[in-house]
Amino acid sequence: MYKKQLENPVLKASFEKILAGNDVWVQEVKDDTTGKLQQLAQGQNPELLWIGCADSRVPANQITNTQPGEVFVHRNIANMCVHSDMNMLSVLDYAVNVLKVKHIIVAGHYGCGGVAAALSRKQFGIIDNWLCHIKDVYRFHSDEIDAIEDEEQKVSRLVELNVAEQVFNLCTTSIVQNAWKERNDLAIHGMVIDIATGKLIDLDITFTDSVGLGKVFAFK
Repeated sequence: MYKKQLENPVLKASFEKILAGNDVWVQEVKDDTTGKLQQLAQGQNPELLWIGCADSRVPANQITNTQPGEVFVHRNIANMCVHSDMNMLSVLDYAVNVLKVKHIIVAGHYGCGGVAAALSRKQFGIIDNWLCHIKDVYRFHSDEIDAIEDEEQKVSRLVELNVAEQVFNLCTTSIVQNAWKERNDLAIHGMVIDIATGKLIDLDITFTDSVGLGKVFAFK
């Protein structure tokens, strides 16, 4: 009773392209002789949690040249790590406490539409409430951002500062704090993608413990 056919020819063609792409992937799985893809059906053991932007131009596996099963991924608008976001926290908890990932990368990217929107004074709809978190990052660094005259450079710098703040937010979660009490093999990194070159740029923002977070953030 719920089945309904696509009547719009443009929609039908684009949907069929998706299905055709899956057919190619199915054949690749079938032709795989290493047995690795079949092993993935039994479970996963990634060492990396990637928290990135939902932008279609920054897929985690292609950027890191990794295969299925090697990267656990969470993506949202502007790669935010908000303390009240149960979606992100659930992914983080599973990655850290069940999968035991060793690295977490918060990956921003230059030319981020979410960051650019946050710097504007325009209204975009419900997303404005999400962008307020980025506006808070601007508020912390407004003197530096306002001193930059070029608009593209303003956005680029806020992209970098936003990554730094989200790394800090991750480090102050009880999930990460408790993991650091039990193990010494969890690192959190801040990085930015240059879409034009594909380069994943290390911002030299890496934490492996709670040192440097401030005493009110580091749990006893």
